[in-house]
Amino acid sequence: MTRKERYQKVIDYFKKNMPVAKTELSYTNTYELIVATILSAQCTDKRVNIITPPFFDKFPTLEALAVAQQENVFEVIKSCSYPNNKAKSLVGMAKGVMERFNGEIPKDLNDLQTLPGVGRKTANVVASVAFNTPAIAVDTHVFRVAKRIGLSHNAKTPLETEKQLMQFLPKDLWAIAHHWFILHGRYICIARKPKCPECGLKEFCKYYKNKVNKDV
Repeated sequence: MTRKERYQKVIDYFKKNMPVAKTELSYTNTYELIVATILSAQCTDKRVNIITPPFFDKFPTLEALAVAQQENVFEVIKSCSYPNNKAKSLVGMAKGVMERFNGEIPKDLNDLQTLPGVGRKTANVVASVAFNTPAIAVDTHVFRVAKRIGLSHNAKTPLETEKQLMQFLPKDLWAIAHHWFILHGRYICIARKPKCPECGLKEFCKYYKNKVNKDV
């Protein structure tokens, strides 16, 4: 099977079995989305969705967060991973938006990445989800799923995986493909014990062919 054929089979599978795919983070506007995405780094969406309601009660706007004390932010998010760093990033992000972008979260990927706490993955999520920008955010799930199936070839970093996915996936599918792979990685192709018997992709998955099927 060629790489192009494998991509097409994956696309056909998800179009049929997951025609609607979106983030599991709870949010109602771009401000809430960028906060939730910053919090989600190395933290589950489930935990983030528990933290964000009291967070937005206390800091309902960018303006409120921009003038907040870091220790007060920490108190609200301390059940999240790396709360000290994230508290600093959240306040810094809000200040950056207020001071440099007139209080409007920027749409441009490069502008987004100038904000504290906003790396390439977070910028891609915000740009694609909030602004419908064609982008593929590669987190640990996307990185793992792409590698196991055989969509990425010898990619050692998220950026290398992102570039390969962008090369072979149609541009109009970039945003939804991000969610396809995240959800598949979260519930089926999990890190330690992937649920291969339940997986609809196993017929054309390199991991299944080389590791699992060989032992059956």
